[in-house]
Amino acid sequence: MANHIFILATVMLLAGIFGGLVNYYLYGDKDPDAASLPRFLVVGVGASFLVPVILDMVNSELVLESQGDPSRLLIFTGFCLISALLSRFVIDNLSDRILNEAQMAKQRSEDVQQSLRIMQNELLPLIDTETEHDVDGHDAQAAQASDELDVTSTQVLKILSSGRFIFRSLAGICREANEEESTILKTLNVLVTRSLAGKVSGKNGVRWHITEKGRRVLEANL
Repeated sequence: MANHIFILATVMLLAGIFGGLVNYYLYGDKDPDAASLPRFLVVGVGASFLVPVILDMVNSELVLESQGDPSRLLIFTGFCLISALLSRFVIDNLSDRILNEAQMAKQRSEDVQQSLRIMQNELLPLIDTETEHDVDGHDAQAAQASDELDVTSTQVLKILSSGRFIFRSLAGICREANEEESTILKTLNVLVTRSLAGKVSGKNGVRWHITEKGRRVLEANL
């Protein structure tokens, strides 16, 4: 296997040098800014050594198949030569493809993280509701003393704690409370500040829910 790798490296090196020389004699006089033999040779060799990467990206087994098979090795040599001759196109195209795939992977990762954050925000109220908390009499009295509710707050908490939905929309709360949106929104913000209610932002917009503390305070004020 080591000998085969040495043979492939030699083939890629020679093909890159030959392709760089051909490009130099073809385009050196037409492109004064790039009319440098060492630059053409380096670009040609670099493009030639990218052939295994390109073959791997297209799921080709040519590198393995060329071991012990002169005809496949000759085809591999041809690929290296073509890559060296088209070095500018190959390097630019491969760089763009890798960059695009990296950007797509980053975007997918950000989308997954955003979905996980939304799911976490939606699940935390459910977990908190289904989890039993230890509250002694002293804590209950302190909560009752420090969290006296007005009529609108009590009504909103009742709406949040009842019904078939855990997460309620602002329009639905206003409809059940028969109050203006500005009044309900102000009350909800106060309840959130006092940790008696919470809000989550999901694909359907902002939704409101009652917290476990809100349930205890509501029960204490009934």
